[in-house]
Amino acid sequence: MALLEIKNLTVEFETATGKLRAVDRVSLAVDEREVLAIVGESGSGKSVSMLAVMGLLPWTATVTADAMTFQGRDILNLSPKQRRQIIGRDIAMIFQEPVASLNPCFTAGFQVEEALKIHTDLDRAARRKRAIELFEAVGIPDPEERLGHFPHQMSGGQSQRVMIAMAIACNPKLLIADEPTTALDVTIQKQILDLLMKLQAEQGMGMIMITHDMGVVAETADRVIVQYMGRKMEEADVLSLFEKPKNAYTKALLSALPENATGDRLPTVSDFAFDEAPYTGAAQ
Repeated sequence: MALLEIKNLTVEFETATGKLRAVDRVSLAVDEREVLAIVGESGSGKSVSMLAVMGLLPWTATVTADAMTFQGRDILNLSPKQRRQIIGRDIAMIFQEPVASLNPCFTAGFQVEEALKIHTDLDRAARRKRAIELFEAVGIPDPEERLGHFPHQMSGGQSQRVMIAMAIACNPKLLIADEPTTALDVTIQKQILDLLMKLQAEQGMGMIMITHDMGVVAETADRVIVQYMGRKMEEADVLSLFEKPKNAYTKALLSALPENATGDRLPTVSDFAFDEAPYTGAAQ
């Protein structure tokens, strides 16, 4: 049984000019200890798909699916209270732009301990001890002192590590990482990716990595889903995707990588002609 399984997920938003379909009949599955990457250019529906799983879309969104199960349990039709018992504990998410995602009015320690307060029976002293352990695990120096720091007192890399600490606080079974290295310099990006893969291996989590960076995909993923305009264009294991992509859009995406540039101009996806028909194979 898959850890998370989604069949024909569709997400539409009400707009002034009518309905906008951001995700169009996307199916996926991820197993325990597996890393699934979802890739595609901006606007392809990667983040929206996972925010639908988390139940974090605004009221203007309409979410439908033939099935959305976590460990065999239907999560699409859970009440808000029932879903909150799973989200943050069994399914956790690292959001884009950690500085913007952290609440500027509360210390880093308070925000990590809040997750523990909601989902565990630990008392205040135990929650503080656990927060210190988490800060140590994610490589934040002087963890006891950093607990009292506000987000604006931390660098981008430190803020991202706080977000990771919050996400893994309750030992989730599935971790969703949404562009976890956005706006970080190359050295910090490598440190964050190494940290995520270390934690994923140690805790045996399933992981969904949302990214547009094909280098990240090559280093971290077991399987890859390619999305374009809300549709799934291709699904394959990571080696097959890079060596023998089947969909024309996937070929265009890989051809637009800087290392494939020829001449004085970098290629873009729009330089290539491709079929926009979605992938029709079953989720593996």
